[in-house]
Amino acid sequence: MSAPSIPSPLSPDKQAADAKLAELLARLQGIAKTPSSLEPPATACTLASAPQAVPMQHEPPAGNAPAPAPTTNEPGPADFGDSGFVPIEPSSLDAAGLTESTVESLALKFLLARGDASGRAIADQLKLPFVLLDELLRRMKFDQLLAHRGAAPMNDFVYQLTDLGRERARRFAQHCTYFGAAPVSLADYVASVHAQSLTRQHPSPADLHRAFEDLLLNKKMLDRLGPAVNSGRGLFLYGPPGNGKTSIAERITAAFGEVIWIPRAIGVDGEIIRLFDPLNHEEVPLRSTSGVYDHRRIDKRWVRIRRPTIVAGGELTMAQLEVTINTSTGISEAPLQMKSNCGTLVIDDFGRQRMRIDELLNRWIVPLEKRIDFLNLPNGKKIQVPFDQLVVFSTNLEPRELVDEAFLRRIPYKIEVIDPTPEEFRDLFVLMAEKLKVQFDQAAFEYLMEHHYRRANRPLRFCQPRDLLLQIRNYCIYHNVPASMSPESIDRAVENYFAVM
Repeated sequence: MSAPSIPSPLSPDKQAADAKLAELLARLQGIAKTPSSLEPPATACTLASAPQAVPMQHEPPAGNAPAPAPTTNEPGPADFGDSGFVPIEPSSLDAAGLTESTVESLALKFLLARGDASGRAIADQLKLPFVLLDELLRRMKFDQLLAHRGAAPMNDFVYQLTDLGRERARRFAQHCTYFGAAPVSLADYVASVHAQSLTRQHPSPADLHRAFEDLLLNKKMLDRLGPAVNSGRGLFLYGPPGNGKTSIAERITAAFGEVIWIPRAIGVDGEIIRLFDPLNHEEVPLRSTSGVYDHRRIDKRWVRIRRPTIVAGGELTMAQLEVTINTSTGISEAPLQMKSNCGTLVIDDFGRQRMRIDELLNRWIVPLEKRIDFLNLPNGKKIQVPFDQLVVFSTNLEPRELVDEAFLRRIPYKIEVIDPTPEEFRDLFVLMAEKLKVQFDQAAFEYLMEHHYRRANRPLRFCQPRDLLLQIRNYCIYHNVPASMSPESIDRAVENYFAVM
């Protein structure tokens, strides 16, 4: 009988292959542990320049060689607000300023409306990291509030309500039906407003030229607007109608930084105040990333928007300046001045609001001076929030006839928007004719000025070139002739436009 063979030593090639296999297994184990190794800092939000913030993209190499492609989804400067502020994904419910009961109520109400959902779908609805919800969902199942309906990918489950969970969800919904993004704490919101405040922005003459590039404003007007915009406080724009006061007010925000971050909702002592308003806020989504994981670790309870410009006209009421609650849903809505923080709030046609002027003055006389506002919540609690926006009062009336000296003192800048000069009026006619594709004619323009302005002693207004050229264009279209200025088309336009003016 032959003796048993003794295994020969491993060949060098075999040893190298085993070493590579061991290295590959180690790397796979490292990837599996990635969520814990990427644990974000404890603070809910920070500045991009701070050490805790997500690192910026690498500097390009010297010379003309192209920069190497990034190996991770690291954020660049375009991912953050202009102030450098960025909300960081929380590492725990405590860091997020949330209690388990708050998250539990949101999850239960979501499942009550949805029927069933995976754990990751619930986390996505609440805009929270799945790692923060996983343990809570397991505990809710242990408490017999939830049941597993089936398995879901990536070590997840599909959850549905039990009878006990459905009963509790209905009880929560009787108080408030909201089940959107988990609320941000009031303290984190206040900190974000201070970090992104208008007072931290200092627009230059170039910034103002860019903001008003589509308007015809002379240097004197820009020089008066510049310091007022830089102050970030109060501004009165007054003067005759039709000279562009509202157009100026609506473009002021463009002189400041482009984007800011705001919470979708704010939580205060069990009350949820919805702040993000798609009607008044324009969302600016982050650039999309490649791959399964988004390593930027941005708190999705916040939304990136353009600095807001909110215009309130004659429809403004006192209720819009307070936290309002929908009694049928129990959801509270933030007031206009809170939605306009870090932006511009325009009170258009000031003096013609449905609310009395003295009511508005009494409501805002302290916020305009102290830059803080006090709001009453539906539960009777009073909170203090920043009053951090440029408030622009636009009116055709004389300010001294509207408000007293005490209020005017709190509006540091009063700028009259005067009529255009004849030269400015002609320049605007030329610009608008080109924009509206109407052939400008100098002789016809002189006819307009002599017969319909000088002889009629009619004042010039900045809005008139556009309005008259639209009438001329419509006249030409109707008569099927080339769009051009002529004495006949000008006569018809003036007759229609100034009929009762």
